[in-house]
Amino acid sequence: MPPPGAPAEELLIARFRGHARALFWSALLLIVVFGGTAYLYGNLPDGFENWMLLTAASALILFGVLIPYLVWASRSYTVTTRRVIARHGLGSRQRREMSHVRGYTIGVRRGIVQRMWGAGTISLSNGVDTPLRMANVPNVTLLHEALADQIEVNQILAHRDAQSMSGSDTAQ
Repeated sequence: MPPPGAPAEELLIARFRGHARALFWSALLLIVVFGGTAYLYGNLPDGFENWMLLTAASALILFGVLIPYLVWASRSYTVTTRRVIARHGLGSRQRREMSHVRGYTIGVRRGIVQRMWGAGTISLSNGVDTPLRMANVPNVTLLHEALADQIEVNQILAHRDAQSMSGSDTAQ
């Protein structure tokens, strides 16, 4: 613990993305498209050409595999000893932060499939701003415990610093 009044160093606790199971259908589509293209290439019925097959396969891969992967990869969450940071966006990045010192409530929602995978959706609400929602968080119970611990530690440090500051003001 840092001495009273000294700023605490910000350390990384966790950096993660949403659960990768969201890419299951994209992976399945990729396998089916490659298998179907390999099977049909050169064996197309009359009236169709190979370039048509390759164009359709490319469009399916672009819209069904590449774009969902980029959307998944563009969302990341970082938990430090001072704050929670949520970043998302492909072209323009958007960033939201929530400080542990201000305190917030932690809501966890887990569906049946999320429970099977150990994932869940965490909502952080400080009562003033719109809630920060982290969807499909892997190891949701571990993250919930880490966030609760960080809120407690940061509020203890803030209270200690406030007490040491008020004690030094009255001594003068």
